[in-house]
Amino acid sequence: MGRYMACYLLVALSLTAILGGIGTVILPLHIQQLEFAQFFVGAMGQVNLQELIALKAQVAAGAVSPSAEQQKLLGVLTAFEAAKASDVSLAASLAIAATMALQPAVGVASDRTRSRWGRRAPWMVAGAALAMLGVLTMYLADSVGQLIAGYTLASVAHAFVGGPLSATIVDRVPALKRGMMSAVAGIGLLIGYVIGLGVAGAAFGKLGTGSYLIFGVTVCLVTLLFVTLSRDASSGALPLDKVSVAGHLKSFTVALRHADFRWVFVARVVMLFGYSVSSTFGIYMLQSYIEPGLNPEEAARTMPLLHVVGLPATLLAMVISGRWSDRIHRRKPFVIGASILLSVSMAVPFVWPALWALYAQHVLAGIAVGTFLVVDQALLIDVLPDKDAAGRDLGIGALASNLGQAIGPIMAGGVLAATGGYRMIWLTAMVLTLIAALAIFPVKRVR
Repeated sequence: MGRYMACYLLVALSLTAILGGIGTVILPLHIQQLEFAQFFVGAMGQVNLQELIALKAQVAAGAVSPSAEQQKLLGVLTAFEAAKASDVSLAASLAIAATMALQPAVGVASDRTRSRWGRRAPWMVAGAALAMLGVLTMYLADSVGQLIAGYTLASVAHAFVGGPLSATIVDRVPALKRGMMSAVAGIGLLIGYVIGLGVAGAAFGKLGTGSYLIFGVTVCLVTLLFVTLSRDASSGALPLDKVSVAGHLKSFTVALRHADFRWVFVARVVMLFGYSVSSTFGIYMLQSYIEPGLNPEEAARTMPLLHVVGLPATLLAMVISGRWSDRIHRRKPFVIGASILLSVSMAVPFVWPALWALYAQHVLAGIAVGTFLVVDQALLIDVLPDKDAAGRDLGIGALASNLGQAIGPIMAGGVLAATGGYRMIWLTAMVLTLIAALAIFPVKRVR
Protein backbone atom coordinates (compact mmCIF):
# COMPACT_ATOMS: atom_id res chain seq x y z
CA MET A 1 0.00 0.00 0.00
CA GLY A 2 2.88 2.37 0.79
CA ARG A 3 4.42 1.92 -2.67
CA TYR A 4 1.02 2.44 -4.30
CA MET A 5 0.39 5.66 -2.35
CA ALA A 6 3.83 7.04 -3.17
CA CYS A 7 3.48 6.28 -6.90
CA TYR A 8 -0.07 7.67 -6.92
CA LEU A 9 1.10 10.89 -5.32
CA LEU A 10 3.91 11.35 -7.87
CA VAL A 11 1.50 11.00 -10.80
CA ALA A 12 -1.01 13.39 -9.21
CA LEU A 13 1.75 15.93 -8.56
CA SER A 14 2.97 15.76 -12.17
CA LEU A 15 -0.53 16.28 -13.60
CA THR A 16 -1.36 19.37 -11.57
CA ALA A 17 2.17 20.68 -12.14
CA ILE A 18 1.19 20.97 -15.82
CA LEU A 19 -1.77 23.17 -14.86
CA GLY A 20 0.33 25.34 -12.58
CA GLY A 21 3.57 25.51 -14.56
CA ILE A 22 2.40 25.45 -18.15
CA GLY A 23 -1.15 26.78 -17.89
CA THR A 24 -0.41 29.62 -15.47
CA VAL A 25 3.15 30.66 -16.37
CA ILE A 26 4.79 29.29 -19.54
CA LEU A 27 1.78 29.27 -21.88
CA PRO A 28 0.71 32.89 -21.18
CA LEU A 29 4.30 34.14 -21.53
CA HIS A 30 4.80 32.18 -24.77
CA ILE A 31 1.56 33.62 -26.14
CA GLN A 32 2.79 37.06 -25.12
CA GLN A 33 6.00 36.54 -27.10
CA LEU A 34 4.15 35.38 -30.23
CA GLU A 35 1.60 38.20 -30.12
CA PHE A 36 4.29 40.81 -29.42
CA ALA A 37 6.02 39.79 -32.67
CA GLN A 38 2.69 40.16 -34.52
CA PHE A 39 1.73 43.59 -33.17
CA PHE A 40 5.02 45.38 -32.60
CA VAL A 41 6.58 45.13 -36.04
CA GLY A 42 9.50 46.99 -37.55
CA ALA A 43 10.93 49.76 -35.38
CA MET A 44 8.16 49.21 -32.83
CA GLY A 45 9.74 45.84 -32.03
CA GLN A 46 12.37 47.67 -29.97
CA VAL A 47 9.80 49.21 -27.61
CA ASN A 48 10.18 48.56 -23.89
CA LEU A 49 6.90 46.96 -22.90
CA GLN A 50 7.21 47.87 -19.21
CA GLU A 51 7.82 51.53 -20.02
CA LEU A 52 4.87 51.58 -22.42
CA ILE A 53 2.58 50.04 -19.78
CA ALA A 54 3.79 52.65 -17.27
CA LEU A 55 3.04 55.38 -19.82
CA LYS A 56 -0.48 54.01 -20.26
CA ALA A 57 -1.04 54.26 -16.50
CA GLN A 58 0.25 57.84 -16.43
CA VAL A 59 -2.00 58.85 -19.32
CA ALA A 60 -5.00 57.21 -17.65
CA ALA A 61 -4.24 59.17 -14.45
CA GLY A 62 -4.02 62.43 -16.42
CA ALA A 63 -0.38 62.96 -15.46
CA VAL A 64 0.95 62.88 -19.03
CA SER A 65 -0.26 64.00 -22.44
CA PRO A 66 1.07 61.51 -25.03
CA SER A 67 2.65 62.59 -28.30
CA ALA A 68 1.27 61.37 -31.63
CA GLU A 69 3.88 58.58 -31.74
CA GLN A 70 3.14 57.56 -28.17
CA GLN A 71 -0.59 57.58 -28.89
CA LYS A 72 0.03 55.19 -31.78
CA LEU A 73 2.05 52.88 -29.55
CA LEU A 74 -0.64 52.97 -26.87
CA GLY A 75 -3.23 51.96 -29.46
CA VAL A 76 -1.08 49.00 -30.47
CA LEU A 77 -0.61 48.12 -26.80
CA THR A 78 -4.38 48.02 -26.23
CA ALA A 79 -4.87 45.69 -29.20
CA PHE A 80 -1.93 43.54 -28.05
CA GLU A 81 -3.31 43.22 -24.51
CA ALA A 82 -6.74 42.21 -25.83
CA ALA A 83 -5.27 39.66 -28.27
CA LYS A 84 -3.07 37.85 -25.76
CA ALA A 85 -5.90 37.78 -23.19
CA SER A 86 -8.28 36.36 -25.79
CA ASP A 87 -5.72 33.70 -26.70
CA VAL A 88 -5.23 32.63 -23.07
CA SER A 89 -9.00 32.55 -22.53
CA LEU A 90 -9.48 30.35 -25.57
CA ALA A 91 -6.63 28.02 -24.60
CA ALA A 92 -7.92 27.56 -21.06
CA SER A 93 -11.54 27.04 -22.10
CA LEU A 94 -10.75 24.58 -24.91
CA ALA A 95 -8.46 22.56 -22.65
CA ILE A 96 -11.05 22.27 -19.89
CA ALA A 97 -13.87 21.60 -22.36
CA ALA A 98 -11.89 18.78 -24.00
CA THR A 99 -11.07 17.25 -20.62
CA MET A 100 -14.68 17.62 -19.47
CA ALA A 101 -16.00 15.93 -22.63
CA LEU A 102 -13.54 13.03 -22.57
CA GLN A 103 -13.39 12.27 -18.85
CA PRO A 104 -16.70 10.35 -18.55
CA ALA A 105 -15.97 8.42 -21.77
CA VAL A 106 -12.47 7.47 -20.64
CA GLY A 107 -13.85 6.45 -17.24
CA VAL A 108 -16.42 4.12 -18.78
CA ALA A 109 -13.88 2.79 -21.30
CA SER A 110 -11.33 2.02 -18.60
CA ASP A 111 -14.02 0.21 -16.55
CA ARG A 112 -14.67 -2.01 -19.56
CA THR A 113 -11.04 -2.55 -20.61
CA ARG A 114 -9.89 -6.17 -20.46
CA SER A 115 -6.13 -6.72 -20.73
CA ARG A 116 -3.20 -8.47 -19.06
CA TRP A 117 -2.09 -5.02 -17.78
CA GLY A 118 -5.41 -4.39 -16.06
CA ARG A 119 -8.13 -1.83 -16.70
CA ARG A 120 -6.34 1.44 -15.87
CA ALA A 121 -2.70 1.12 -16.97
CA PRO A 122 -3.28 1.13 -20.78
CA TRP A 123 -5.21 4.39 -20.57
CA MET A 124 -2.69 6.01 -18.25
CA VAL A 125 0.22 5.17 -20.57
CA ALA A 126 -1.74 6.48 -23.57
CA GLY A 127 -2.45 9.69 -21.63
CA ALA A 128 1.21 10.17 -20.76
CA ALA A 129 2.09 9.81 -24.45
CA LEU A 130 -0.56 12.41 -25.34
CA ALA A 131 0.87 14.77 -22.71
CA MET A 132 4.34 14.42 -24.23
CA LEU A 133 2.98 14.97 -27.74
CA GLY A 134 1.17 18.10 -26.55
CA VAL A 135 4.27 19.44 -24.83
CA LEU A 136 6.40 18.86 -27.94
CA THR A 137 3.76 20.62 -30.05
CA MET A 138 3.91 23.65 -27.76
CA TYR A 139 7.71 23.66 -27.71
CA LEU A 140 7.85 23.67 -31.53
CA ALA A 141 4.89 26.03 -32.03
CA ASP A 142 5.44 29.16 -34.08
CA SER A 143 1.81 30.27 -34.01
CA VAL A 144 -0.83 30.74 -31.34
CA GLY A 145 -3.07 28.16 -33.01
CA GLN A 146 -0.39 25.45 -32.75
CA LEU A 147 0.27 26.46 -29.16
CA ILE A 148 -3.40 26.14 -28.18
CA ALA A 149 -3.66 22.77 -29.97
CA GLY A 150 -0.63 21.51 -28.05
CA TYR A 151 -1.99 22.72 -24.72
CA THR A 152 -5.33 21.03 -25.38
CA LEU A 153 -3.52 17.75 -26.07
CA ALA A 154 -1.42 18.07 -22.92
CA SER A 155 -4.50 18.88 -20.84
CA VAL A 156 -6.36 15.85 -22.16
CA ALA A 157 -3.80 13.82 -20.20
CA HIS A 158 -5.91 14.67 -17.14
CA ALA A 159 -8.76 12.64 -18.61
CA PHE A 160 -6.60 9.74 -19.75
CA VAL A 161 -4.23 9.61 -16.77
CA GLY A 162 -6.09 11.32 -13.92
CA GLY A 163 -9.46 9.60 -14.37
CA PRO A 164 -8.16 6.01 -14.34
CA LEU A 165 -5.69 6.97 -11.59
CA SER A 166 -8.57 8.08 -9.34
CA ALA A 167 -10.43 4.87 -10.14
CA THR A 168 -7.53 2.84 -8.75
CA ILE A 169 -8.55 4.07 -5.27
CA VAL A 170 -11.81 2.16 -5.63
CA ASP A 171 -10.00 -0.83 -7.17
CA ARG A 172 -7.24 -1.19 -4.59
CA VAL A 173 -7.86 0.78 -1.39
CA PRO A 174 -10.03 -0.74 1.38
CA ALA A 175 -13.18 1.23 2.17
CA LEU A 176 -11.95 2.25 5.63
CA LYS A 177 -8.81 3.82 4.14
CA ARG A 178 -10.33 5.60 1.17
CA GLY A 179 -10.99 8.82 3.10
CA MET A 180 -7.34 9.07 4.08
CA MET A 181 -6.23 8.25 0.54
CA SER A 182 -8.55 10.89 -0.93
CA ALA A 183 -7.25 13.48 1.53
CA VAL A 184 -3.63 12.68 0.65
CA ALA A 185 -4.49 12.90 -3.04
CA GLY A 186 -6.31 16.24 -2.61
CA ILE A 187 -3.46 17.84 -0.70
CA GLY A 188 -1.02 16.44 -3.26
CA LEU A 189 -2.95 18.13 -6.05
CA LEU A 190 -2.64 21.51 -4.34
CA ILE A 191 1.08 21.04 -3.70
CA GLY A 192 1.65 19.84 -7.28
CA TYR A 193 0.14 23.04 -8.63
CA VAL A 194 2.49 25.16 -6.54
CA ILE A 195 5.49 22.99 -7.46
CA GLY A 196 4.62 23.47 -11.13
CA LEU A 197 4.51 27.24 -10.64
CA GLY A 198 7.88 27.18 -8.88
CA VAL A 199 9.58 25.04 -11.52
CA ALA A 200 8.18 27.15 -14.37
CA GLY A 201 9.10 30.40 -12.64
CA ALA A 202 12.68 29.25 -12.10
CA ALA A 203 13.12 27.58 -15.49
CA PHE A 204 11.50 30.06 -17.87
CA GLY A 205 14.12 32.76 -17.42
CA LYS A 206 16.88 30.26 -18.27
CA LEU A 207 15.28 27.81 -20.69
CA GLY A 208 12.44 29.84 -22.17
CA THR A 209 9.98 27.60 -24.00
CA GLY A 210 12.33 24.68 -23.36
CA SER A 211 10.69 24.63 -19.92
CA TYR A 212 7.75 22.79 -21.50
CA LEU A 213 9.83 19.63 -21.88
CA ILE A 214 10.44 19.32 -18.13
CA PHE A 215 6.74 18.74 -17.54
CA GLY A 216 6.17 16.30 -20.41
CA VAL A 217 9.15 14.14 -19.50
CA THR A 218 8.12 14.11 -15.83
CA VAL A 219 4.56 12.95 -16.56
CA CYS A 220 5.87 10.13 -18.77
CA LEU A 221 8.44 8.96 -16.25
CA VAL A 222 6.18 8.92 -13.19
CA THR A 223 3.31 7.28 -15.11
CA LEU A 224 5.63 4.49 -16.27
CA LEU A 225 6.88 4.24 -12.70
CA PHE A 226 3.30 3.81 -11.45
CA VAL A 227 2.29 1.10 -13.93
CA THR A 228 5.60 -0.74 -13.38
CA LEU A 229 6.09 -0.57 -9.62
CA SER A 230 2.41 -0.60 -8.66
CA ARG A 231 1.07 -2.96 -11.30
CA ASP A 232 -2.61 -3.49 -11.85
CA ALA A 233 -3.97 -7.03 -11.78
CA SER A 234 -4.99 -8.57 -15.09
CA SER A 235 -8.59 -7.79 -16.03
CA GLY A 236 -8.81 -10.40 -18.77
CA ALA A 237 -11.03 -12.71 -16.74
CA LEU A 238 -13.45 -10.07 -15.47
CA PRO A 239 -17.06 -10.31 -16.76
CA LEU A 240 -18.20 -7.67 -19.23
CA ASP A 241 -21.86 -6.68 -18.98
CA LYS A 242 -23.86 -5.20 -21.82
CA VAL A 243 -24.91 -1.58 -21.34
CA SER A 244 -27.55 0.62 -22.95
CA VAL A 245 -25.94 3.84 -24.10
CA ALA A 246 -29.29 5.69 -24.13
CA GLY A 247 -30.16 4.52 -20.62
CA HIS A 248 -26.71 5.39 -19.37
CA LEU A 249 -26.92 8.94 -20.74
CA LYS A 250 -30.44 9.47 -19.38
CA SER A 251 -29.35 8.47 -15.88
CA PHE A 252 -27.09 11.53 -15.69
CA THR A 253 -30.13 13.81 -15.47
CA VAL A 254 -31.63 12.14 -12.39
CA ALA A 255 -29.82 14.20 -9.75
CA LEU A 256 -30.50 17.51 -11.48
CA ARG A 257 -34.24 16.88 -11.20
CA HIS A 258 -33.95 17.34 -7.42
CA ALA A 259 -34.07 20.96 -6.26
CA ASP A 260 -31.43 20.82 -3.50
CA PHE A 261 -28.88 19.09 -5.72
CA ARG A 262 -29.66 21.55 -8.50
CA TRP A 263 -29.03 24.58 -6.24
CA VAL A 264 -25.71 23.15 -5.01
CA PHE A 265 -24.77 22.40 -8.64
CA VAL A 266 -25.58 25.98 -9.71
CA ALA A 267 -23.68 27.46 -6.76
CA ARG A 268 -20.60 25.41 -7.61
CA VAL A 269 -20.71 26.41 -11.28
CA VAL A 270 -20.98 30.11 -10.40
CA MET A 271 -18.37 29.95 -7.61
CA LEU A 272 -15.76 28.31 -9.86
CA PHE A 273 -16.87 30.62 -12.67
CA GLY A 274 -16.05 33.65 -10.51
CA TYR A 275 -12.80 32.20 -9.22
CA SER A 276 -11.52 31.35 -12.71
CA VAL A 277 -12.51 34.80 -13.99
CA SER A 278 -10.17 36.35 -11.43
CA SER A 279 -7.29 33.88 -11.85
CA THR A 280 -7.07 33.58 -15.65
CA PHE A 281 -4.72 36.51 -16.26
CA GLY A 282 -2.59 36.39 -13.10
CA ILE A 283 0.75 36.56 -14.93
CA TYR A 284 -0.47 39.47 -17.08
CA MET A 285 -1.80 41.41 -14.08
CA LEU A 286 1.67 41.29 -12.56
CA GLN A 287 2.94 43.08 -15.68
CA SER A 288 0.08 45.35 -16.69
CA TYR A 289 -2.24 45.89 -13.70
CA ILE A 290 -0.18 46.42 -10.58
CA GLU A 291 1.95 49.52 -10.17
CA PRO A 292 4.85 49.34 -10.73
CA GLY A 293 4.52 46.49 -13.22
CA LEU A 294 6.98 43.62 -13.46
CA ASN A 295 8.83 42.37 -16.52
CA PRO A 296 8.03 38.84 -17.79
CA GLU A 297 10.91 37.18 -15.92
CA GLU A 298 10.00 38.91 -12.66
CA ALA A 299 6.35 37.99 -13.14
CA ALA A 300 7.32 34.34 -13.73
CA ARG A 301 9.29 34.31 -10.47
CA THR A 302 6.60 36.15 -8.49
CA MET A 303 3.64 34.03 -9.59
CA PRO A 304 4.73 30.95 -7.57
CA LEU A 305 5.31 33.11 -4.49
CA LEU A 306 1.71 34.32 -4.54
CA HIS A 307 0.48 30.74 -4.41
CA VAL A 308 3.06 29.66 -1.83
CA VAL A 309 1.77 32.43 0.46
CA GLY A 310 -1.81 31.23 0.03
CA LEU A 311 -1.10 27.49 0.31
CA PRO A 312 -0.80 27.25 4.14
CA ALA A 313 -4.09 29.13 4.52
CA THR A 314 -5.76 26.73 2.09
CA LEU A 315 -4.48 23.60 3.83
CA LEU A 316 -5.34 24.93 7.29
CA ALA A 317 -8.84 25.90 6.17
CA MET A 318 -9.37 22.45 4.67
CA VAL A 319 -8.49 20.73 7.95
CA ILE A 320 -10.35 23.08 10.29
CA SER A 321 -13.52 23.69 8.27
CA GLY A 322 -14.11 20.02 7.51
CA ARG A 323 -13.88 18.93 11.15
CA TRP A 324 -15.83 21.95 12.42
CA SER A 325 -18.60 21.39 9.90
CA ASP A 326 -18.88 17.72 10.92
CA ARG A 327 -18.91 18.61 14.62
CA ILE A 328 -21.75 21.12 14.48
CA HIS A 329 -23.63 19.32 11.66
CA ARG A 330 -23.83 22.44 9.50
CA ARG A 331 -22.74 22.92 5.88
CA LYS A 332 -24.51 25.96 4.47
CA PRO A 333 -22.88 28.64 6.71
CA PHE A 334 -19.42 27.46 5.71
CA VAL A 335 -20.13 27.38 1.98
CA ILE A 336 -21.90 30.75 2.06
CA GLY A 337 -19.14 32.26 4.20
CA ALA A 338 -16.44 30.93 1.87
CA SER A 339 -18.15 32.49 -1.15
CA ILE A 340 -18.48 35.85 0.61
CA LEU A 341 -14.85 35.75 1.80
CA LEU A 342 -13.64 35.03 -1.73
CA SER A 343 -15.62 38.04 -2.95
CA VAL A 344 -14.08 40.21 -0.22
CA SER A 345 -10.59 39.01 -1.17
CA MET A 346 -11.12 40.26 -4.71
CA ALA A 347 -12.04 43.71 -3.44
CA VAL A 348 -8.46 44.20 -2.20
CA PRO A 349 -6.69 44.32 -5.61
CA PHE A 350 -9.76 45.99 -7.11
CA VAL A 351 -9.24 48.97 -4.77
CA TRP A 352 -5.43 48.80 -4.53
CA PRO A 353 -3.66 47.67 -7.76
CA ALA A 354 -0.40 46.81 -6.01
CA LEU A 355 1.71 43.70 -5.46
CA TRP A 356 1.01 43.61 -1.71
CA ALA A 357 -2.72 43.58 -2.52
CA LEU A 358 -2.28 40.46 -4.66
CA TYR A 359 -0.45 38.75 -1.79
CA ALA A 360 -3.29 39.67 0.58
CA GLN A 361 -5.86 38.46 -1.93
CA HIS A 362 -4.18 35.06 -2.26
CA VAL A 363 -4.11 34.55 1.51
CA LEU A 364 -7.80 35.42 1.91
CA ALA A 365 -8.73 33.41 -1.19
CA GLY A 366 -6.73 30.48 0.18
CA ILE A 367 -8.92 30.39 3.29
CA ALA A 368 -12.08 30.71 1.20
CA VAL A 369 -11.14 28.08 -1.38
CA GLY A 370 -9.88 25.62 1.24
CA THR A 371 -13.16 25.88 3.12
CA PHE A 372 -15.26 25.66 -0.03
CA LEU A 373 -13.45 22.64 -1.47
CA VAL A 374 -14.03 20.54 1.64
CA VAL A 375 -17.47 21.60 2.89
CA ASP A 376 -19.10 22.08 -0.51
CA GLN A 377 -18.13 18.49 -1.38
CA ALA A 378 -19.69 17.33 1.90
CA LEU A 379 -22.81 19.37 1.12
CA LEU A 380 -23.02 17.80 -2.33
CA ILE A 381 -22.84 14.31 -0.78
CA ASP A 382 -25.51 15.24 1.77
CA VAL A 383 -27.99 16.26 -0.97
CA LEU A 384 -27.42 13.25 -3.23
CA PRO A 385 -30.88 11.94 -4.17
CA ASP A 386 -29.74 8.32 -4.51
CA LYS A 387 -26.79 7.11 -2.42
CA ASP A 388 -26.64 3.90 -4.48
CA ALA A 389 -25.78 6.01 -7.53
CA ALA A 390 -23.28 8.21 -5.70
CA GLY A 391 -20.49 7.72 -8.23
CA ARG A 392 -22.67 8.86 -11.11
CA ASP A 393 -24.06 11.91 -9.29
CA LEU A 394 -20.71 12.97 -7.85
CA GLY A 395 -19.48 12.93 -11.44
CA ILE A 396 -22.21 15.47 -12.22
CA GLY A 397 -20.84 17.54 -9.33
CA ALA A 398 -17.38 17.38 -10.90
CA LEU A 399 -18.95 18.54 -14.15
CA ALA A 400 -20.12 21.69 -12.34
CA SER A 401 -16.52 22.49 -11.37
CA ASN A 402 -15.24 21.94 -14.89
CA LEU A 403 -18.08 23.94 -16.44
CA GLY A 404 -17.39 26.94 -14.21
CA GLN A 405 -13.68 26.80 -15.00
CA ALA A 406 -14.38 26.46 -18.73
CA ILE A 407 -16.58 29.55 -19.08
CA GLY A 408 -14.64 31.72 -16.61
CA PRO A 409 -11.71 32.47 -18.94
CA ILE A 410 -14.12 33.38 -21.74
CA MET A 411 -15.89 35.86 -19.47
CA ALA A 412 -12.56 37.30 -18.30
CA GLY A 413 -11.43 37.81 -21.89
CA GLY A 414 -14.71 39.47 -22.78
CA VAL A 415 -14.51 41.87 -19.83
CA LEU A 416 -10.95 42.80 -20.74
CA ALA A 417 -11.87 43.38 -24.38
CA ALA A 418 -14.88 45.50 -23.40
CA THR A 419 -13.14 47.66 -20.78
CA GLY A 420 -9.54 47.72 -22.03
CA GLY A 421 -8.14 46.91 -18.57
CA TYR A 422 -7.97 44.29 -15.84
CA ARG A 423 -9.71 46.21 -13.05
CA MET A 424 -13.27 45.32 -14.01
CA ILE A 425 -12.34 41.63 -14.05
CA TRP A 426 -12.04 41.80 -10.26
CA LEU A 427 -15.46 43.48 -9.96
CA THR A 428 -17.05 40.85 -12.20
CA ALA A 429 -15.56 38.05 -10.09
CA MET A 430 -16.75 39.74 -6.88
CA VAL A 431 -20.34 39.82 -8.13
CA LEU A 432 -20.25 36.21 -9.36
CA THR A 433 -18.96 34.79 -6.07
CA LEU A 434 -21.64 36.69 -4.17
CA ILE A 435 -24.28 35.14 -6.46
CA ALA A 436 -22.80 31.73 -5.61
CA ALA A 437 -23.40 32.46 -1.92
CA LEU A 438 -27.03 33.40 -2.61
CA ALA A 439 -27.62 30.15 -4.52
CA ILE A 440 -27.01 28.09 -1.36
CA PHE A 441 -29.80 29.71 0.70
CA PRO A 442 -32.67 27.79 -0.99
CA VAL A 443 -31.17 24.39 -0.06
CA LYS A 444 -33.62 22.82 2.42
CA ARG A 445 -32.54 19.26 3.27
CA VAL A 446 -29.23 20.34 4.85
CA ARG A 447 -28.61 23.12 7.36
